[in-house]
Amino acid sequence: MASTPTPTGQGLLERRLGLADAVVIGLGSMIGAGVFAAFAPAARAAGSGLLLGLALAAVVAYCNATSSARLAARYPASGGTYVYGRERLGDFWGYLAGWGFVVGKTASCAAMALTVGSYLWPEHAHAVAVAAVVALTAVNYAGMHKTVWLTRGIVAVVVAVLAAVAVACLTSGAADATRLDVTSDATVTGVLEAAGLLFFAFAGYARIATLGEEVRDPARIIPRAIPLALGLTLVVYAAVAVAALTVLGSTGLGRATAPLAEAARAAGLPALAPLVGAGAAVAATGSLLALILGVSRTTLAMARDRHLPHVLAAVHPRFKVPHRAELVIGAIVAILAATADLRGAIGFSSFGVLVYYAIANAGAWTLTRAEGRPARLIPAVGLAGCLVLAFALPLSSVIAGATVLAAGAAVYGLRRVIITRPT
Repeated sequence: MASTPTPTGQGLLERRLGLADAVVIGLGSMIGAGVFAAFAPAARAAGSGLLLGLALAAVVAYCNATSSARLAARYPASGGTYVYGRERLGDFWGYLAGWGFVVGKTASCAAMALTVGSYLWPEHAHAVAVAAVVALTAVNYAGMHKTVWLTRGIVAVVVAVLAAVAVACLTSGAADATRLDVTSDATVTGVLEAAGLLFFAFAGYARIATLGEEVRDPARIIPRAIPLALGLTLVVYAAVAVAALTVLGSTGLGRATAPLAEAARAAGLPALAPLVGAGAAVAATGSLLALILGVSRTTLAMARDRHLPHVLAAVHPRFKVPHRAELVIGAIVAILAATADLRGAIGFSSFGVLVYYAIANAGAWTLTRAEGRPARLIPAVGLAGCLVLAFALPLSSVIAGATVLAAGAAVYGLRRVIITRPT
């Protein structure tokens, strides 16, 4: 399969990631704090249709993952859909995807840092959040091998905690399989809203594509790593969802403020609740690590094209990471985490990530067979699914997301006017 060469003229990132490393990065991005919290709002939206929402989210995620994998194999450079949109659809669409990703995920980084702080030391959540950002930025700065090493440990801890909760629930006397009935009060709009909320938790496989410039054999490894990471994550999410529903039911799950801790208590094992809290803190740390990683790589790609200050395109000569982009993103996130609580104000991130993948699917549609295009049905379903789920989100999320994208489009237009204005 032919592929476009990686950028020249600046330092390039080093290709260090093998298949296992790429899968671990994907798992660390997807099996994060969302699994400890996403099921409650999804259950409130879908009721008994929660599992239908999960299945729908998985179908859309599969289509997006397949489209992203084929594009990443063709364009093995940092930046993910920013690069794919630019190459397949034009500069504006790539820019819009990159803008939404950088702005939305920077806010998500600050929110996730505060989540870490609220779990570890609630009375000083902002201070802990800043410390977490500084520490994880340092890990990413020290090179990809350090990031992969830490991610492995995080994934192992989180999966162990989730497995303990699932086994405890499914083997308890409180488990009741009749609570899995998906037809009692499910509605189409509720299932769609739940799918949109749950899709956000799946979206971390983009991190593998975003790191395309750091994968050793991208044409071979990325198309294998993305679906493998997604499949493993789906197994974990499905097991946790079924386990929680069997002891809490959709109504109890929807009312829960800490769904997995409450599921453990309902299963008759309250001693597991502190373990769940610790697992959530570790998972939030893993999500934050992966988010900073992804935002810095997209920033690098946009800086190379001068959509962001070109100075951010530098690559460290020893560690082979975009060190200036990482330091700037880390500083911005630390300031946000120290001064604001964005946990309730990032609904636009769900909207933005769905638009991001809609652009990826549109790009995959334009591939030819010789370029590795998937079956046409896959990007078509992915594109339609992303748009439907985006506008099925709560209205506040749609408005906030559309506002962020409109602001980005305005910045792009202003920049074009300035560049093309005669001197």
